[in-house]
Amino acid sequence: MFLPRAAPLALTLVLLSASTALAQGVPSSTSEPRAVEVDVHATDAGQTLSAEDALRLGFSPDAGDTALVPPSLTADAPAAWPEGLEGTPGEVELELLVDVEGRVAEAKVVRAAAEPRLTDAALAAAPGLRFTPATLAGTPVAVRLPFIYRFTPPVQVPASTTRITGEVRARGTRRPLQDAAFFLDGALQPATTTDARGLFTVDVSPGSHTLEVRAPGHATTVFTETLTQGQTLQVVYRLQPREVNPYETVVRDERPRTEVTRISLHEQEIREVPGTMGDPFRVVMLMPGVGSLASGISYPVVRGSQPAATGFFLDGVRIPMLYHLLLGPAVVHPDFIDTVDFYPGTPPVQYGRVLGGAVEGRLSRPREDRLHFTAYADLLNAGGFIEQPFESTGTSVSLAGRFSYSALLISLAANALQNSEAERLRAGFWDYQARVEQKVGKGRLRLFALGSSDDVGISPELRAEADGAGVVSRFHRIDLRGTHPVADGEGEVGITLGWDGLGLTGERTRDTGGDLFREKVGEYGLRQASIAARAGWRRTLTSSLDLAVGADVEHRRSATTLIGTARPPGWRPSDDADPLKRPSALATFSGAYASVTWKPSEDWVVTPGLRVDAYHLVPGMTFTAVEPRLSVRRTLTDTLTLKGGAGLFHQPPTVLVHVPAIDTASLRYGLQSGAQFDVGAEWKAFEGLELSADAYFNPLSRAVEFDLVDVAENRRRRGGLGEDPATTGYAYGFDLMARHPLGRHWFGWVSYSFLQSKRKARFARIGDDNRVLETVEGTLPFAFEQAHTFNAALSYKFGNNWTVGTVVHFNTGRPETGQLTSQTQRWVTNGDGSTEWVRQDLDRTQRLAPFFRVDARIAKSWAYQDFTLDASLDVLNLSAQQEVVAYEYRSEGGDYEGSPHKDVRPVRVPMRIPVILPLFGLKATY
Repeated sequence: MFLPRAAPLALTLVLLSASTALAQGVPSSTSEPRAVEVDVHATDAGQTLSAEDALRLGFSPDAGDTALVPPSLTADAPAAWPEGLEGTPGEVELELLVDVEGRVAEAKVVRAAAEPRLTDAALAAAPGLRFTPATLAGTPVAVRLPFIYRFTPPVQVPASTTRITGEVRARGTRRPLQDAAFFLDGALQPATTTDARGLFTVDVSPGSHTLEVRAPGHATTVFTETLTQGQTLQVVYRLQPREVNPYETVVRDERPRTEVTRISLHEQEIREVPGTMGDPFRVVMLMPGVGSLASGISYPVVRGSQPAATGFFLDGVRIPMLYHLLLGPAVVHPDFIDTVDFYPGTPPVQYGRVLGGAVEGRLSRPREDRLHFTAYADLLNAGGFIEQPFESTGTSVSLAGRFSYSALLISLAANALQNSEAERLRAGFWDYQARVEQKVGKGRLRLFALGSSDDVGISPELRAEADGAGVVSRFHRIDLRGTHPVADGEGEVGITLGWDGLGLTGERTRDTGGDLFREKVGEYGLRQASIAARAGWRRTLTSSLDLAVGADVEHRRSATTLIGTARPPGWRPSDDADPLKRPSALATFSGAYASVTWKPSEDWVVTPGLRVDAYHLVPGMTFTAVEPRLSVRRTLTDTLTLKGGAGLFHQPPTVLVHVPAIDTASLRYGLQSGAQFDVGAEWKAFEGLELSADAYFNPLSRAVEFDLVDVAENRRRRGGLGEDPATTGYAYGFDLMARHPLGRHWFGWVSYSFLQSKRKARFARIGDDNRVLETVEGTLPFAFEQAHTFNAALSYKFGNNWTVGTVVHFNTGRPETGQLTSQTQRWVTNGDGSTEWVRQDLDRTQRLAPFFRVDARIAKSWAYQDFTLDASLDVLNLSAQQEVVAYEYRSEGGDYEGSPHKDVRPVRVPMRIPVILPLFGLKATY
């Protein structure tokens, strides 16, 4: 009698029990027993947990704890054909629960055979199966896995050593395919299947044979082989995936959330959003609660705060400049980013020294299976990413970099248009990232370095004494980080070295007896060096109580450099003491935090936290900030959750965006301080639709927000150094979002935000003669207030590997207050009958015009033998709309020849920026 062969499939679920699973971060046997089931990802590197689920179970995603060693069959339990059914073909798919001892604790029928008695035979045989236990971080765990009993009639194969052996891989990705089935010479039942490494062996008779290979998600492929007596043929078969980089459902956020509002984006959600150039961080601009300085400029204005009030982090390391040239991509290669977490309000206590929201990019884990390489180029820049694991030492090395050739494109365009003015423009950038990660026992040690440079300016004309200018911005970071189990928890330590620089350069054309040449005549530079250290530890104390503590310290040394004829912007001899004109400072920032996540019941999650920071500026200025924070979540049903949170926040004075040295030297003006209050609800209406609503109120008890243009043009009046520049203000509004997470071939979201952001200020009443009548105090709209913002994003992957997506964006205009825009003026008639424009009082200003745009992206993917190729066309502002950024106030008409009319009429002319950025790009992935 032929006994069927059992074929295990891929693992799908992991089950941990507190009474049986012992590992760092997992409750001990003395804890209250509980069972938790989480999904397992099938990745190129094997079966792994998501970062969220790893943290949920108390494991560290960075310590190598997320890789699951699956069970292997040690004792088969063949199922015999029932009497009278000998030789009847059939297949029974079971789901087995394999316990921590490798025994089958439970067997369920997933797919029954056509003959019920074959199903009964499989269920009767399954308890006799024995496996090596699955392990997670070296600890045995229970798992659920599919298992197939195949009742296959015996195939008569002449005794021979003739065989075909080899492996089956996916075309393009080179990923080994498990459970690929081989059908020999038209047989109805498979002759063999591949194992977990994609390997197979099949015995055949001498001669020509056809092998039909079938694997889920891949096109069925037929191979023909001819063998001689005694020959062993070694082959590698590659199957065409039905979809290249499919939109598969990502397992995420199954753990109870502890924060009030966090939006997490994964995989294609951060790489294939139209209008973002494939950059993960630019997607934040389409999130609820986010406004913008202007269309295409990537620095988010979160809930009406200054852009500099939002902190940008990379695995806990704060980075200064996130985007190239404001309009370009982020300074980190997309392949280094696994997930982007966006906290629009009340961020957790580990995010310190921010007055607004927080954006954190989480570095992807190194893949440990084989060499990976990507290269791409578009109309703006080119770059590459390479990752090489060394299995013998447990080391992984990753390198990435990009450079732009925008200067070349500007030159080519200027020549094509015969525009000498455009040829003088220059704009370019480059960046790099390097990572070396080493396994150390149960922990990991990682060295990560990154840097960025931007250069933009205009060269002087080729005429004597013509002037030109430029801005160069650079930064570098080197971070050494170690994680390891400590005291039944997970510990982390890190040290970061940093250097930031900003230079304003001046150029001039010299005449040396008939020869004209351009030379650099001076530079005003800001330099800042820093060294920072941090430590953290988290532990699951009981089944309902988690503890996280940490501390960090940063020392900054900043200085001003003047070379040649350079002077600070707006320089006057009396301004030498101004910290915003010649900032030099020595400062130390230190902080500590602790938070507890308490689950008094299945329905409640309460997370109180406390952060304390000290800001010390030499000589002798110290500011202390105590920041209690609290978030509460109440689960009403399996799909509906109410939430709320509050906290205090502090930050040094800000100048629009991060400027080296200035944000340190300006600390002498004291800290900014404010509170954040947020309430809302989350509802999973049905599978594939998530709804959320948040209402917030953020009072500012002390705001010190300098206008970058004011600083550059020295608009502050003399004597202002002795005045307190602080003010107060507030912001309130609500955010709505409906989202379809990645899966079922598409993803997308729709969001709407309402915002009111105000600041208390002293301003002048202006008379009809354009002179100041008096100075009054009032509450004015903040310069970044956009009352209404709407975003809709959609991306769909078709079965033929075409991807099409679009984004629709709308926002109302910012107030026309003279900050980053023009100031509203009014038309008056003087006593002598003449007319003119005069400044309007700031509490009566108008707003810039509303703006909308439509972005689009279309892409095609191909899978070749060992690499994939993607071509994409991404267009920012396909609708070709022009955003109004200011108004020009002038008059037209009058008593002169050619006048359109004899009377003088006021004209308010909008100044528009047609930001249209089409990018065609190619990307190859090996």
